[in-house]
Amino acid sequence: MSLFRSVMTVLPLPAWIGAVLLVDALPLSGGTAAEVGRQLVLGLATWAVLLLALRGETRLVRTQTAVVVVLATIVEYTFSPLLQAYTYRIGTVPLFVPPGHGLVYLAAWRIGHTPFVADRLRATATLAGVGCSAWAVVALVGPRHDVLGAFWGLCLLGFLVLGRQRGLYVGAFLVVSALELAGTSLGTWTWAAVDPVLGVIGQGNPPSGAAGGYGWFDLYAGLLAPRLLSLGAPSSTSSTASCSRPLVATAEPERQPSTPSSPVNRPPASTTTGTSAAMS
Repeated sequence: MSLFRSVMTVLPLPAWIGAVLLVDALPLSGGTAAEVGRQLVLGLATWAVLLLALRGETRLVRTQTAVVVVLATIVEYTFSPLLQAYTYRIGTVPLFVPPGHGLVYLAAWRIGHTPFVADRLRATATLAGVGCSAWAVVALVGPRHDVLGAFWGLCLLGFLVLGRQRGLYVGAFLVVSALELAGTSLGTWTWAAVDPVLGVIGQGNPPSGAAGGYGWFDLYAGLLAPRLLSLGAPSSTSSTASCSRPLVATAEPERQPSTPSSPVNRPPASTTTGTSAAMS
């Protein structure tokens, strides 16, 4: 696959995410009704783009994407409306966010499987690790003292070194970092200065190592998807039993001694009678 084809395979997904963020940030007249209409259109369109993008993928990739969407949606509603670790402009999770997480995962997966990254895995993983580390250090000593970002940066380094799909984490670093910078710059969401639970852990806007936090979604997708697929696979026990029953039913009975199936040549009756008479 050429570099151009690799780029064209990946580019439409983050491009759509960026376009949605831009449309969401546009000033809108018409009040609440207009905003609700915009959110419905963006949400339904993003679901359509995700389903279209998954058509050519394997069952495993589709299942992994579904796992990410479910886990990310749970986290979104827990940490945004409930805990308010970050808040969205509209006050709740926009409808395009759940399918957007699926597009983010799929884009990261495709980046990691391009020949450019796959053939240079050590070099690209090293560059991602250095970039994340530099950002984390600068944010940690900055005005927000981004401790959360530094922690997530350490998580990303662990995934890049120990992860079974390092290319996926390289892609996640690129896509998630760009997404967080774009979303916070446009005001789509804003991170609180400190964590909402302890109130002491500094958070950047966005946290520098956000890709490391997102990497947990990728990890669980890789772990859970094969198990979910195995649940739907036909049981080998039932198939074995269905094959063995006909063999048992049609098994031949144990052979018993029996008379020969072909007639035995016996001497004529007259000969037998004559011989008996001579003997007597």
